[in-house]
Amino acid sequence: MAASKKAVLGPLVGAVDQGTSSTRFLVFNSKTAELLSHHQVEIKQEFPREGWVEQDPKEILQSVYECIEKTCEKLGQLNIDISNIKAIGVSNQRETTVVWDKLTGEPLYNAVVWLDLRTQSTVENLSKRIPGNNNFVKSKTGLPLSTYFSAVKLRWLLDNVKKVQKAVEENRALFGTIDSWLIWSLTGGVNGGVHCTDVTNASRTMLFNIHSLEWDKELCEFFEIPMEILPNVRSSSEIYGLMKAGALEGVPISGCLGDQSAALVGQMCFQDGQAKNTYGTGCFLLCNTGHKCVFSEHGLLTTVAYKLGRDKPVYYALEGSVAIAGAVIRWLRDNLGIIKSSEEIEKLAKEVGTSYGCYFVPAFSGLYAPYWEPSARGIICGLTQFTNKCHIAFAALEAVCFQTREILDAMNRDCGIPLSHLQVDGGMTSNKILMQLQADILYIPVVKPSMPETTALGAAMAAGAAEGVGVWSLEPEDLSAVTMERFEPQINAEESEIRYSTWKKAVMKSMGWVTTQSPESGIP
Repeated sequence: MAASKKAVLGPLVGAVDQGTSSTRFLVFNSKTAELLSHHQVEIKQEFPREGWVEQDPKEILQSVYECIEKTCEKLGQLNIDISNIKAIGVSNQRETTVVWDKLTGEPLYNAVVWLDLRTQSTVENLSKRIPGNNNFVKSKTGLPLSTYFSAVKLRWLLDNVKKVQKAVEENRALFGTIDSWLIWSLTGGVNGGVHCTDVTNASRTMLFNIHSLEWDKELCEFFEIPMEILPNVRSSSEIYGLMKAGALEGVPISGCLGDQSAALVGQMCFQDGQAKNTYGTGCFLLCNTGHKCVFSEHGLLTTVAYKLGRDKPVYYALEGSVAIAGAVIRWLRDNLGIIKSSEEIEKLAKEVGTSYGCYFVPAFSGLYAPYWEPSARGIICGLTQFTNKCHIAFAALEAVCFQTREILDAMNRDCGIPLSHLQVDGGMTSNKILMQLQADILYIPVVKPSMPETTALGAAMAAGAAEGVGVWSLEPEDLSAVTMERFEPQINAEESEIRYSTWKKAVMKSMGWVTTQSPESGIP
C-alpha cells in the first residue's frame, strides 16, 4: 500500500545491514513488514597484498551514520515522522575482525575481512596441534579450522601488529566482529559504549562453545587469546543500549544477528528443516535444525541460527558457505573491466544464452564448502577461439549456481530429506537469468520473495520483537504473508546432470595450485 500524506503508520523499526560490499539502512513498518525507505553506500575493499582483504573500520562506521541520516531525510520527504522509529537492529558481515583502543576509540589495524587468506600458515601450524582422534575445535564450535573464522585472524593480529600487542599488554584493547564494533561505537564508544555481540556472531569466531553458549576457556588457550578482550555474549533480541548520536539518538539498539542468520529469520524459516540461500558477496545456504546441533558428514558447518530473547531457546542451523558469488561479478567489473556496472552482466549473458563449454571456478579465496580446500585458486577453462566476454559472463553466473548445487547436495545428504524447492534472497536475486539458471541446475523450483532485503528484515524483526520494545510479533499467525516469484526448471534433467559433472571436473582442476604459502611477515 502506498502511504498517503501524513499517513499514520504505527511503529517503525530500522535495520543496519553492514555487508562486505556495502552498508544499508532500511526502515520497515512493524505491522506490515513493508519497506518504507532505505539508503545504500558501497564500501571500499583494500587488497594490500595477494590474498589479503581489508576494510577501514572507521569508513564502515561512517557509512552507517551516513545511511541512517540519508534514510531519515528520505522519510522526511515522504512525510513520515522519524520519531515513530522505535528500535534498530544490526545485521553484519560475519567473522571480519576488528581490534580497537577502548580509550581513544581508534581501530588499531584495518578490519581483516572474512575472505582474507593471510592466516593460511597460522592455520597450518595450529592444525598440527589438534589430535587426530579428538578434534575438540570442531566438536565445540561446529567449524573446521580455516582462514575464514575470526580466531586465526585475531591470532595473526596479536602476532604481527605491534600496536595491537601493546594495547593488549596495557589492557586497552577490545576485540569484536563488525556487530560489536558498530554497537560499541553507536552506543557511545569511549563514553560508555556497550561491548557486546550476539550468539550468532560469537559462533563464527571459533572461540565460542555452541553447546554451553559461552566463550570457551580451552579454545581461548589453544588460540592464545586473552579472554578479557572479548565482548559480552547476548541473545539476538534484547536491548543492548541506546543510540548516542545522530538523527535517531535515544532509540534502542535491540536486535543483532550475523547476516546469514538474519536472512533465515527474514525468510521466516522458524521450523526445523526450513532453508534459505542468500546471494551476496558469497553464497550461504542455511537450514534450520531446531534445538539440536547437527554435525555434517559432507563439509557443512554447524552454527547458531538465532536466539530471539534472553529466555528464549537457541536454534541451530547447518550451513553451506561459498566464498565467491556476487564477488565474481564485482571482479569482472573492477579487475577485468568487461562490465561497467553489476547489472550489465545480465545483458552480456543474455546475448549468448550459454557459456559454450566455458567453465569458471572462482576459487579466489580457496574453496569453502563442501571442499574446504585452501590450495585452490580461480580458473577459467574450456576456452576456444570462439569464446568471448559474453560466454565468460554467462560462465560466472553458472558458477554461482553450480556452487549452490554442491552445497544443496551436501545439505540433502546430511538431512536425509531433499529440499523440494529453494527459498532465495540477496542482491543477486534480481538477476532473472541467474534465477532461471539456478532452477535449471538444481532441478527444483526457486522461490524468491518480492522484497529481497530479507537480511535487513530479519534484523528489524529481532529488534522490534525485543523485550521492552515489543512492536513486532513473531507469532506465526501475526507474520505477514509474503508475495513470492517462482522459477521452474526449464531444461531436461539429463542436460542439467551433464553440465554439473563437467563443472565438477573443472573444480578438480582448480585444486592444488598453491603448494607452499609464501612466508608471512609482519606489517611492512
